[in-house]
Amino acid sequence: MKLKKLILASGAIALAATSFQGSAADLEMSTNIAAGSNYVWRGATQTANASAISGGIDAAHSSGLYVGTWTSNVSGGHEVDFYAGYAGEVADFGYDVGLIYYGYTESADADFTELAVSASYNVLTLGVNYTLDGDADEDTDQFVSEDVYYYAALSVDMPQDFSLGITAGSYDFTNDSSSNSTSYSHYQIDIGKSAGDFGDFTMSFSKAGKEANSDSDDIPTDDALVFVTWGKTF
Repeated sequence: MKLKKLILASGAIALAATSFQGSAADLEMSTNIAAGSNYVWRGATQTANASAISGGIDAAHSSGLYVGTWTSNVSGGHEVDFYAGYAGEVADFGYDVGLIYYGYTESADADFTELAVSASYNVLTLGVNYTLDGDADEDTDQFVSEDVYYYAALSVDMPQDFSLGITAGSYDFTNDSSSNSTSYSHYQIDIGKSAGDFGDFTMSFSKAGKEANSDSDDIPTDDALVFVTWGKTF
């Protein structure tokens, strides 16, 4: 099962990398680092509400193809992601289609791959992420596949180099073994401030709403999370 995921992710990256074999002027490389008081992903803390340090490398071609990798500490180990895709614009509309492979050093059974599709217009982005492969063990129901995450995000530039971001999402889980479904929704508000060469600072408020009939450990509690993050791109 894990071999299938690795072939899927590496195949997409190899395809994008092959298309990069043009002029060096058409290729843009960047790196990023960040440190935060918490690592919150889709309304759920990944570090048991502890601090996180992360970083990544990205390559984007003028054709719209891109590849990248990103890593962060998580509870009990580290997360290492690989992604590749294609992004572009048609008139005032933007679009992005890609694959994301999430790897976890503390438990290979937690690895999974998503198909990510999003569309944007002006300050609004709508997106859907679909889990292509995420079964931990075909004989157990400890992990789920065919999950779907829907979200809408609003990003607005404000005076004095401030920015405002609002994200609302819904995560639907499907358990292949028991045919049971659980889900939760969440929203997050981000207030950012650019400090120029010193990077960007963000204060975030995140809250998830847990289904009353769900007792899965994969579903976050409905406690509100407040955290701060500093990041910089080179």
